[in-house]
Amino acid sequence: MNPFDGPGSPRAGEAEDGADSRGPWTRFSAWLECVCVVTFDLELGQAIELVYPQDVKLTEKEKTSICYLSFPDSYSGCLGDTQFSFRLRQSVGRRASRSRDDVYNREAPVTLQSETSHFFGYVYFRQVKDVSVKRGYFQKSLVLVSRLPYTHLFHSLLQIIAPEFFEKLEPCLEAVCNEIDQWPSPEPGLTVNLPVMGVVLQVRIPSKSDKPGGSPVRQTAKENLLPAPTLLPTIHELDLFRCFQSVLVHLQMLWELTLLGEPLVVMAPSPTVSSETVLALIGSISPLKFCCDFRPYFTIHDSEFREYTTRTQAPPSVVLGVTNPFFIKTFQNWPHIVRLAEVRMAGDLPKQVKVKKLSKLKTLDTKPGIYTAYKTFLHKDKILIKRLLKGIQRKRPSEAQSAILRRHLLELTQSFIIPLERYMASLMPLQRSVTPWKTPPQIRPFSQDEFMATLEHAGPQLTSLLKGDWMGLYRKFFRSPNFDGWYRHRHKEMTQKLESLHLEVICDADLLGWTKDKSEVEIVDLILKLREKLVRARRQQLQVKDGVLDKLDVFITSIIGSLPEDLQTVLNAP
Repeated sequence: MNPFDGPGSPRAGEAEDGADSRGPWTRFSAWLECVCVVTFDLELGQAIELVYPQDVKLTEKEKTSICYLSFPDSYSGCLGDTQFSFRLRQSVGRRASRSRDDVYNREAPVTLQSETSHFFGYVYFRQVKDVSVKRGYFQKSLVLVSRLPYTHLFHSLLQIIAPEFFEKLEPCLEAVCNEIDQWPSPEPGLTVNLPVMGVVLQVRIPSKSDKPGGSPVRQTAKENLLPAPTLLPTIHELDLFRCFQSVLVHLQMLWELTLLGEPLVVMAPSPTVSSETVLALIGSISPLKFCCDFRPYFTIHDSEFREYTTRTQAPPSVVLGVTNPFFIKTFQNWPHIVRLAEVRMAGDLPKQVKVKKLSKLKTLDTKPGIYTAYKTFLHKDKILIKRLLKGIQRKRPSEAQSAILRRHLLELTQSFIIPLERYMASLMPLQRSVTPWKTPPQIRPFSQDEFMATLEHAGPQLTSLLKGDWMGLYRKFFRSPNFDGWYRHRHKEMTQKLESLHLEVICDADLLGWTKDKSEVEIVDLILKLREKLVRARRQQLQVKDGVLDKLDVFITSIIGSLPEDLQTVLNAP
């Protein structure tokens, strides 16, 4: 058996298309796709006034979506300044700089990877009375469009630049974009200093090697910066306690619905509450990646509106944040609807919404509540709820309450995922079964029944005190897009690990000895297969021991040199 008959081959047409590092806006585009200014035109309605950099190509469909998603709808009544987020589908055929994204995504946590088919929009909207305008109001949004889910960083950035922009307009925006084009690229694991408008933001880019929930060692810059940097404690995390304060007693249910990728609508009084609640739900299952679609702020003008509201088929696995009461009628056939209002206090405590029957959703003035027939698999964590409610009475800061919540959700998700990780690791062939003269052994298929049998001795009960039907939860999880996404990601990692091990044992084998009694045809076949493995290894940037790829390159060169000249010419042809 030839040693290089490994599975897979380079995908056709997948040549490296990395951005030229000297090109204009290269550093800017590592952080942002573009900056848009959306205004209200009496004749056109919402319209894009400005896109920067000016050579950024947005399709008409993308521009229309950005226009509608950048303004709160009239039901929100947002006066003054409002910040919120949205997410929109990119037009078909758009290509990112894949090589740069691949480098970042390989080291970033899965929950913070750069999007390949969606954009995030981070909005700073201002609506103030202005008698010089026909409608009597100044209405404008500054929007940062990015592939990165850096919610906290980009909203902090908007708080610095938007107020100044609304005073000085375009020249200010051009200066800011030029400053961003000087920023270092976001490299997971590094602390970076990001100067903008006389302020230096210092933030650490999380890495997949960080311990989940741990506080990474803060790496301060060596130079003495003037002005002293403003330290952002996180690049993406939200104030979870503020997002969940009126649904604390139902946190277990919301976590399960998100984990299982159930269709869920959040109806909120404003785009801010809508987008923060949706993003908090998506983040509640971290470090597991939410693999379904989600829209922090969704409007009836969205290009996917029909797709998501059709009654001819079951609702899709998507979490939608909306503010328009019209949606109550539209989403009557959806199984889970969270209706929020502005938080009201009952004495010292925020009033908790109740779980209600879906049949009560019929009127436009629907009261706050969680409208669902869902029954949780796991019991509520009453100790957590008491601890949080006691924290409110004792005036515990929101940051501390959020830290308690985040720790609880992390431990809950880890208790659920660790048995799956442990079982998945057992499907990996033993290292000693990887030999240079055979195709790498296959990863064993995932058997749900076999996994279930491991739960009695190595299930979530080892790390979680929560009681309930864990096995029922796993069975339902196996049918969700989140399981499919997790499994594909882990299987890909394991396949690449096998490929790396195979390359390493090939490198340690006596390759020259193997060729001595082989025909030219067999030797040429070996060279071609080995080259293919090297191309794939470099494209996927496989983690192999130092020197392995170089050693195999040297071997190829020396073997080609021992062949007749006509074959050398063919094999050395570019």
